[in-house]
Amino acid sequence: MYKLYILDFDGTVGDTNKLITQTMQATLREAGLPTRSAEACRKTIGLPLADCFRALMPLTDAQAEQCTTIYRRIFAESHKPGVVPVFPGVIEAIRQWHDHGAIITLASSRGHESLAAFVREMRLEPYISYVLGAEDVERAKPDPCPVLKTLDHFGIAPEETLVIGDMHYDILMGKGAGCRTCGVTYGNGTVEELTEAGADLLTDSLLQVG
Repeated sequence: MYKLYILDFDGTVGDTNKLITQTMQATLREAGLPTRSAEACRKTIGLPLADCFRALMPLTDAQAEQCTTIYRRIFAESHKPGVVPVFPGVIEAIRQWHDHGAIITLASSRGHESLAAFVREMRLEPYISYVLGAEDVERAKPDPCPVLKTLDHFGIAPEETLVIGDMHYDILMGKGAGCRTCGVTYGNGTVEELTEAGADLLTDSLLQVG
C-alpha cells in the first residue's frame, strides 16, 4: 500500500475516449480546419486542450484558442449524466485504498470545474481528497508540476506515492517527480507507449494495484 495515489482522469477513471475524440473532430469541422482521425485525436488525450489541437496541426494562437472555446461548448452540450462510464474496478479499488487509510487525488489536464463535476456525478467525493485541473498548475503534464504540488500539499514523500495513468504523459509526470508509476492498459495509451515511458507497473485493472 502507498500513502498517496495520484490518478489521471480521462482514460484512467472515466471512459471519455469516444466523447473526447468525437468532440475534437466536431470542433475541427466547425472551425473550418482539416479533419483528423479518431486515432490521431486519441494520441493527444492528456494534454491541455490548446496543445491537443496544436499536436494535430500547426495553428496560430488565435486558432488554438478558437478550438478550445468551440470544444468546451460542444463538450458541455454533449456531456449528459451517464455518457461517461467509470472503468470496471476503479471505484472498488479507490474505496479499498481509502479504507486502508490512503489519500487519493486527481491530476488532470481537464478543466477544474469539469473534473469536479465528474467527481460529483460518479459519487467519488467521499474518496477524492484533492483535485488538480488544467488551470490549477503552472505547468501541465508531462511536467512533474501537478505531482510535486500534490506532494507538497500533503507533505508526502515521492517514494510513498503511486502515480497512475493511461498515457505516457502521466508516466513521465510521475517519474519526473521521483514517484513510482503505474500504467493502465485499458485506457487511451498502448502498452508499448507506457513501457517506453518507463512505467514501473502495468495493469489491466486497478483492483490488482496494492
